[in-house]
Amino acid sequence: MSESEKRQTLEALAALVRYHILTSTTRADSGHPTSALSAVELMTGLLFGGIFRYDIPRPRHPNNDRLIFSKGHAAPLLYALWAAAGALTEADLRTYRQFGSLLEGHPTTRLPYVEAATGSLGQGLSVGLGIALNAKHLDGLPYRTYVLLGDSEMAEGSQWEAIQIAASYGLNNLVGILDVNRLGQRGETQYGHDLSAYSLRVGAFGWKTMEIDGHSFPEIIDAYKAVFAETDRPVMIIAHTTKGKGVATLEDQDGWHGKALDEAQLQEALAGLGNIDRSIRGHIEPPEDKQPPMPLPGEYETKTNYEIGQAVPTRNAYGSALKRIYPGYPQLVSLDGEVSNSTRAKAFKEFYPERFFEMYIAEQNMVGAALGLSTRGKLPFVSTFGAFFTRAFDQIRMSQYSDANIKIVGSHAGVSIGQDGPSQMALEDIAMFRSILHSVVLYPADAVATEKLVEAAAGHPGIVYIRTHRGPTPVIYDDQASFAIGGSSVPRYSDEDTGTIVAAGVTLHEALAAHEMLKAEGTYMRVIDLYSVQPLDTQTLRRSAAQTRFFIEEISRNAIVRRVHEILRAQ
Repeated sequence: MSESEKRQTLEALAALVRYHILTSTTRADSGHPTSALSAVELMTGLLFGGIFRYDIPRPRHPNNDRLIFSKGHAAPLLYALWAAAGALTEADLRTYRQFGSLLEGHPTTRLPYVEAATGSLGQGLSVGLGIALNAKHLDGLPYRTYVLLGDSEMAEGSQWEAIQIAASYGLNNLVGILDVNRLGQRGETQYGHDLSAYSLRVGAFGWKTMEIDGHSFPEIIDAYKAVFAETDRPVMIIAHTTKGKGVATLEDQDGWHGKALDEAQLQEALAGLGNIDRSIRGHIEPPEDKQPPMPLPGEYETKTNYEIGQAVPTRNAYGSALKRIYPGYPQLVSLDGEVSNSTRAKAFKEFYPERFFEMYIAEQNMVGAALGLSTRGKLPFVSTFGAFFTRAFDQIRMSQYSDANIKIVGSHAGVSIGQDGPSQMALEDIAMFRSILHSVVLYPADAVATEKLVEAAAGHPGIVYIRTHRGPTPVIYDDQASFAIGGSSVPRYSDEDTGTIVAAGVTLHEALAAHEMLKAEGTYMRVIDLYSVQPLDTQTLRRSAAQTRFFIEEISRNAIVRRVHEILRAQ
């Protein structure tokens, strides 16, 4: 096929993609057609211009190139592209934004061609960074990760966290495609159509930048081809585009963000597109059939090495556990926010430096990158002070919609760190993580419980939060003690118990001290270690509620777990 014929094919495909964008959004009477229209040539050129490598029948092929729509509101474009590739039908597109459809208003992983759920702006580049890290530094595969970015979301600080760290890791397999269409939701973006404003900033962080006409197929294809020459830095293609491109009444017009055309406007717009070949399909080149190394789980030391009464910070046990269990979980990786000497993730780093990624003090990007690694089958353990995960809550929240398998470890929890003051204290973390869909929240009281719960978390799919402490606490369990997600322990009980104290973590030690004081006065109290804050061991709680007259809950010094009260009221 000649270059002229290739261009004609791309133009025909672009017209079809625009047709699908307009018809699907009008049918849904909602969506973001103008935001999708501005990037049609950029994405059509990528998928069908001989650049992108993808095995459509095998969307999880390990060497497929990866495409992330960080500007998730351009979802009509994403779906139209896959329809033009033959992966979706027009009947599928007619379900856009309908209840139960895989084609949601913003992409989710319910559709197999979506790498991660997006729509909350400023997150896709971090996810792409994690995927690119996996390809270059773990799996050794040649696939590239392409991220479509909106100009409005470049105001997000998380973008610049990702831009900095991608450069520091030399991710030449990460390509940002910045759709500079000038208009945001309420008007002009921060820099409008000033491409150099973006280029100078991104370039200063160590990226290769290219400024192009985002509607010129020759410039687009040349830019994508230039990516292949880079060996040690990521690339940002900064494209001058027009919002609403292809529809004369919408082009570069404010006030059309998130608005679909009515039927009369649609017919006028379609007439302006000219003849549409609805039978044409674009060809996507398949990837090389390369596979990543797949190490099998090996044997590892299952016993912990502590003595009853030994004073050990639970954060120390976290680092020891990672180091101990890695042979049995060979997909495990560790990410830390430049506090590995405090979280004790450094214990893992010292033994397995190739599996450790320093993410610096950039918690939002760290969680996003962990999601990217998770999508490629890795088992990321992410650590920093528990308080600092609050600033990454949106990334954590969005991860739940991508079926993330991420283990999050927050150290320096609660008021027990004392002199450091409230800025360092994780006080909201339990409530925050309990709000995540199907999440697990674990709060171990000693080193043995911590090690065993880290191991339990590694084997549990989904988002798990483990809360650890800075200060030493005495070991109260021997190695024979078992700890399960959804379980609890009853370290003090008798047939004479008149009440029950429910505690977890550092507060368990206070509960045990209270037990001894009351026992000396002739009052017997049961003590439950509710180390699995979510899910709760409801059976043990109900049994104790029936057997004793009253409960004292001391899960955390900042908040009582409401579900304990709910269970007791039900009893």
